[in-house]
Amino acid sequence: MFSSLIPPESLARVGEILAGPITVRIDSREAQRYAQACGDLNPIYFDEKSAQAAGYRTLTIPPLFVTHALVTPKPASTLRVDGLYEDSTSVNLEVARMMFGGEEWDFLEPVCVGDEITGTTRLLDLDQKEGKKGPFVRLVRETTFINQDEAVVARSRQIGIAR
Repeated sequence: MFSSLIPPESLARVGEILAGPITVRIDSREAQRYAQACGDLNPIYFDEKSAQAAGYRTLTIPPLFVTHALVTPKPASTLRVDGLYEDSTSVNLEVARMMFGGEEWDFLEPVCVGDEITGTTRLLDLDQKEGKKGPFVRLVRETTFINQDEAVVARSRQIGIAR
């Protein structure tokens, strides 16, 4: 048996909103710059006739642009010495470090230029497990993206592993 790395007050936060809601209007210029930076030159991002021929109401966006569009710029003064930004949404754990453990996506509806997308992040799950090198915590944050019609267009789950 091992002692808990998750303080009771942190465990009580499961289900709590950690960030948002944040709303942005999807802009063609930014979406197209993102597509170019990713090397994804699909005509449905650049040519309205191609997008409509493919079944979209207008230009659409690369799927992961939806999360990029909602990133709020932060001042350099909030950078930590390790190059990451201070995180006001952190969940207090009795661990020395956190690492990326993966990300899962559900894309449910197309997002088109001109849509207003709102993202809200909540603490979905927090549990402790026993690994080969001892106990660790699995932290799951889920972000839900909805459009102006209140339809869920995408959902992401980011998994963090803490020791």
